[in-house]
Amino acid sequence: MQTTDIRIKDKIPASDFLKIEVFDVNKRYTKPHRHNKYLELVYFTEGSGFHYLDTTPFKIQPPVAFLIHQNQVHHWHINTIPKGYVIIIKERFLETVLDASIPLLLSKLSSFDAISLPQNPIIDALFQVLCLEMKNQAPENDVIEGGLKALFSKLLSYTNQHVKTAADGIETKFIQLLSETLRNNVGYYAEALNTSAQNLNNICQKAYQKSASDIIAEHLIKEIKRQLLYTSKNISDIAYSLEFKDTSNFTKFFKRHTSLTPLQFRKQEVLV
Repeated sequence: MQTTDIRIKDKIPASDFLKIEVFDVNKRYTKPHRHNKYLELVYFTEGSGFHYLDTTPFKIQPPVAFLIHQNQVHHWHINTIPKGYVIIIKERFLETVLDASIPLLLSKLSSFDAISLPQNPIIDALFQVLCLEMKNQAPENDVIEGGLKALFSKLLSYTNQHVKTAADGIETKFIQLLSETLRNNVGYYAEALNTSAQNLNNICQKAYQKSASDIIAEHLIKEIKRQLLYTSKNISDIAYSLEFKDTSNFTKFFKRHTSLTPLQFRKQEVLV
């Protein structure tokens, strides 16, 4: 905990909305950091070690795909020379994409931190085609979108997620709002989504088998843990930044969901 704020990295120029390339073997060991408003999908065909995502270490056992969201803190500790690919996607790309199924597919994929995969030459070939196309001076939009749709669909086929077409509106936007602004208030999100708190709860129960308040709490706890582990902020500053009324309310909330006070969690993790 050497910094006041979590380090933020930007691996893509501001003018670019999409980046697809071979995984950089020089990135085997990185420090904990966040990404600057983009989602990253990393696919390994070779390599061993660990991917640390927030407070969870994931063993790298190829073939495997990892998804890193803009709010998550992660770093690599890769022991052997890795081989694989990286896709970086900014929100602007999803707003301008012509195929509306691509954001829906990515939304489904985004519910996973890691996807274990079998050996599949189709997945390898899709990454290769996308990489080659992106190297062209003027990449063909139809090829890029078609390749991403095929790739995301193939990755999803190895999960228990199924793509829906009509019922993905409010639930998807709710999760997107949570990634942009965190508040412990169902009414705030319901108003932003032009619905009622009761309807938002019903939608979340059907889509995720959880209430809206449970989903908000999960996101808040993850962010609190990031701040406790990766910054030197004091408890009151963290509480204030997440718009809790006071430190006491913040501590009770955290303890209710983790059985530890924020200070106990911070000390426990430092000792591990």
